[in-house]
Amino acid sequence: MKKLLLLLQLFMFQQLFAQKWQTVFEQSAGKQTVTYEECIRYYTALDAAFPTIQIKEFGLTDAGYPLHLVLFSNDKTHDPSIWHKKNKLVIMINNGIHPGEPDGIDASMMFLRDLATGKIKAPDNVVLGIIPVYNIGGSLNRNSFSRVNQNGPESYGFRGNAQNLDLNRDFIKNDSRNAKGFAKIFHYLNPDILVDNHVSDGADYQHTMTLLTSQHNKLGPIMGAYLHDVFEPSLYKGMEQKNWNLIPYVSFEGGNPERNWTAFYDAPRYSSGYAALFQTMAFMPETHMLKPYDQRVKSTYDLMQTFLEEGSKQVVAIKATRKKAIDAVKQQQEFPQTYRVDTTRFDQIKFMGYTSAQKISEVTGMNRMYYDRSKPYTKEIRYYNYFTGEQLVSKPKAYIIPQGWHEVIDRLAINNVEMQRLKKDTVIEVEVSRITDYRTATRSFEKHYRQSGIRVSQQKENIRFLKGDYVIYTGQAADRFLIETLEIGTDDSYFSWNFFDAILQQKEGYSNYRWEDVAATYLQAHPEIRAELEAKKKTDEKFAASANAQLDFVYKRSPYYEPAHMRYPVFRL
Repeated sequence: MKKLLLLLQLFMFQQLFAQKWQTVFEQSAGKQTVTYEECIRYYTALDAAFPTIQIKEFGLTDAGYPLHLVLFSNDKTHDPSIWHKKNKLVIMINNGIHPGEPDGIDASMMFLRDLATGKIKAPDNVVLGIIPVYNIGGSLNRNSFSRVNQNGPESYGFRGNAQNLDLNRDFIKNDSRNAKGFAKIFHYLNPDILVDNHVSDGADYQHTMTLLTSQHNKLGPIMGAYLHDVFEPSLYKGMEQKNWNLIPYVSFEGGNPERNWTAFYDAPRYSSGYAALFQTMAFMPETHMLKPYDQRVKSTYDLMQTFLEEGSKQVVAIKATRKKAIDAVKQQQEFPQTYRVDTTRFDQIKFMGYTSAQKISEVTGMNRMYYDRSKPYTKEIRYYNYFTGEQLVSKPKAYIIPQGWHEVIDRLAINNVEMQRLKKDTVIEVEVSRITDYRTATRSFEKHYRQSGIRVSQQKENIRFLKGDYVIYTGQAADRFLIETLEIGTDDSYFSWNFFDAILQQKEGYSNYRWEDVAATYLQAHPEIRAELEAKKKTDEKFAASANAQLDFVYKRSPYYEPAHMRYPVFRL
């Protein structure tokens, strides 16, 4: 009788314990997602109850709320520097970057709870750093209508943050406090793997979970080969064992995927492209928006568990490979500025889709495309997942940036770039780039009118730098980041994101009547400039007919013209 009573008490205790840690998702039978406040309260309670968990704050976001990081370590240590010394695999998980896609928020709460309570056996050689809700402003802006393509949950957050920025375009430019906080967390953790949970838009198909992986060629031959040939296939196998048919991220909207299915190009504005700059394998899980919410959350949970399992098995190889890759970047002398798809190489994948067809629209009365779910199919598809680097640039010995460009300097500092400051005014011979042509976008993109079509001329000049200006020597772990941000021709250079636009505006000018006299005197003393002027007049009819153009021609070849106009203020040593 006593034994029966003890078993009954144990059962009741387990039931009460399970109820205490139930999430909003579980309480609603998979129909609702947690609010921001409920989420943070839940993690705070886990922190108080389990010594394996610790929650930390990393500064205010644009919404005025702090960005949180939840740490999990089976040995109860919560210091990433110690984790790396002990060769533990560090996995960083980001949730709610688009709060209308909350699958990862709910899945992570259950996942961490199950690790803490022992429902999932936590390996000693893997540790976690989880951002519970990244886009807090968007999470607080809760509604039920902004994700018209999506099947649940009942209500959710909004894509834009408190500045109405898409945070998955902000990793390299750091316009938001959120992105600055993320960068601090990223370098604090120094993760071996980044997982950034999302929900897809676009085509309809049978798969519940798709996976966008760091473009392996951009990780270089060492880390990229390991990712493509070893680690990524192990994730697919692990998910298959959990009865999920994982597929690469589906980047086409409609029609026939056989035409040309190309891997998503993840520039550094995206989390996966940003993480690759620091030799971190990164993944964006994208559940399919039309699948029921409970299935999407379950597949996200299972994928995170697969990362844990496969990471634990491969921890030695991953840590060693990443170290070699970081060392290789320090030694690397040439870097591509852009990439193009290599159409001669492809992977073969099994795609489970639905046949697309046409019918009359009830809205417009015209033909419309739809997916016929009564006609599923499975096909072998060519997946173009190889990119070739182009426009190679040689790494300089150092970059020199005048201290006045503090917005750029601040972003470099946040990203752990090692910098020195000149101790006195100094004249240094450097390679100077001058902008000869560029195009400014006519429409705003994420708060910027971006620059493209940039052309430069380069020459060596003696430039006077001031005490306090920054010298950034290459040969450091951040070399890829430096190339991507400071070289003008890269996809997400700081010049393309308008951080140097002030040089494009001429600050001093002249009155024509005054400059006429000064220019005449200058030309008398410099017959070589007079010869250039006359030669151009003979070959350029439009120029010959314009007094203004001729005066400007002479002005820009005289010492009266300001040297900083169109001169890129990042100098190569």
